[in-house]
Amino acid sequence: MLNTINKYLSLIKFSHTIFALPFALIGFAMGVYSGKAVFTFEKLILVVLCMVFARSAAMAFNRYIDRRFDASNPRTASREIPAGLISPTAALALVIISASAFVVCAFLINRLCFYLSPIALLVILGYSYTKRFTPLCHLVLGAGLALAPIGAYLALTESFDWPPMLLSFAVFFWVSGFDIIYALQDDDFDKSQSLKSIPVVLGRNNALRLSRLFHLFCAVLLIALFFTGGFGFLYLLGLAAFVVLLVYQHRLVKPNDLSKVNLAFGTTNGIASVVFCVFVCSDLFF
Repeated sequence: MLNTINKYLSLIKFSHTIFALPFALIGFAMGVYSGKAVFTFEKLILVVLCMVFARSAAMAFNRYIDRRFDASNPRTASREIPAGLISPTAALALVIISASAFVVCAFLINRLCFYLSPIALLVILGYSYTKRFTPLCHLVLGAGLALAPIGAYLALTESFDWPPMLLSFAVFFWVSGFDIIYALQDDDFDKSQSLKSIPVVLGRNNALRLSRLFHLFCAVLLIALFFTGGFGFLYLLGLAAFVVLLVYQHRLVKPNDLSKVNLAFGTTNGIASVVFCVFVCSDLFF
């Protein structure tokens, strides 16, 4: 039983939930701090469940849709579906269950979140098809994860405001930038399969330059958030740590040396999101 659970957790890369969840928690904290809503554990749990179910649906769907490519790519051939550890039918069932659970949780939060839940699913599930026809697939992934902070804010306040919107735009550029770095690993394979990505279209050097530009935009938006969100010194400390880690990940990856891509993509970004979340939430409430 435990072995089966571990297989499914590996299929959806459950550990990577750490990329978006801290920003959802920041959006939730901003909603509480806004004074437009009262904190409840029920809403917090529902927001976390929405994040988990949405991401589980998206990852399982990506593995299901890409199973043929994953089987042909030496880097991904050991993934659960091509390796025969999980059947395509079981993966698709997980998508349906997770997506349904996401919609139910959105319904329990409020009507606005429920009405917007199909749009969110369209974005996060549609991403899996985009690399078949556009190199802007990284931006679609960025848009999917950018829904986390504004979605959590809406869960509490049922209203759109500029501070959480700025945070969502920052997440958009952050995720788009590091997904370009991740895609460097498969540029040769993608070319052979006529798949689209920014590294395929621009080459490794220009792709890394664009990734750095996106992360610069992210930093500028987070600075703008400082001035519009009523933050203080702790926010600035968190922002400084976040920017340092952004710079560090770009120093790890070179066009002719991709050996540290996973360190840059997974570890560095995971630490950056958690550290930023801790400092921002501390700033808001302490």
